[in-house]
Amino acid sequence: MDWGMKNRMSRLIKPEDGRAVWLAVDHGYFLGPLSKLEEPAQTIKPLLPYTDALMLTRGVLRNCVDAGLDIPVILRVSGGNSIVGPALSNEAIQTSVEEAIRLNASAVAFSIYIGTEHEHQTLIALGNLVSEAERYGIPVLAVTAVGKELQKRDARYLGLCCRIAAELGARMVKTYYCEDFERVVKSCPVPLVVAGGPKLKTKMDALRLAHAAVNEGARGVDMGRNIWQADNAVGVIKAIRKIVHDNASVKEAAKLL
Repeated sequence: MDWGMKNRMSRLIKPEDGRAVWLAVDHGYFLGPLSKLEEPAQTIKPLLPYTDALMLTRGVLRNCVDAGLDIPVILRVSGGNSIVGPALSNEAIQTSVEEAIRLNASAVAFSIYIGTEHEHQTLIALGNLVSEAERYGIPVLAVTAVGKELQKRDARYLGLCCRIAAELGARMVKTYYCEDFERVVKSCPVPLVVAGGPKLKTKMDALRLAHAAVNEGARGVDMGRNIWQADNAVGVIKAIRKIVHDNASVKEAAKLL
């Protein structure tokens, strides 16, 4: 691995413990101004001290994040779909690697949709993105998206998605937590981080998810709605950070809520 690639990876996954807490605020690219993300700058600012990286689009990065801040960026480069469109899986590359370099991104993120009508186009696009990004030492984060079909989130399906993403050259994979998650981790040769997914019923559910994920092999979490839609978003991200980086129990971390 070249120095540039190693350096970018070390900014995202902390070498001290091999763990990461990322804040996902890229939802607007297909969901629009959903609750608590109507004004991204206000949502992001209080959470910045507690996250290892921001995952977001170029538009929100340019307009809502202070360029003077030293925060690693995972740049969402896929798009072309929306929640009201015919298929959430109909994504393609909409932001170039050149643009990612110009924006000083530490990584680029692209969604793949295994088992959908757009499986082939998203997998080919991922492979092409990896080929270009590797030329410049930029890691690619593959996101195993499932669209609206949340029932697909089982170990057999996610194991298939994660392994294919790794085989195509993704340096990291973002996926969902599931029963028998250890099987997914074991069969994927690159680091896995776990998505929070749709808003869970309680803040404690988010803590339990983070705790289970890292204890079963995930390198960390990339959470969005389960942090910034909470009524105590700072408390939630601090608690999740305590679990991921300090190996705290759910009970210990809950004291920060």
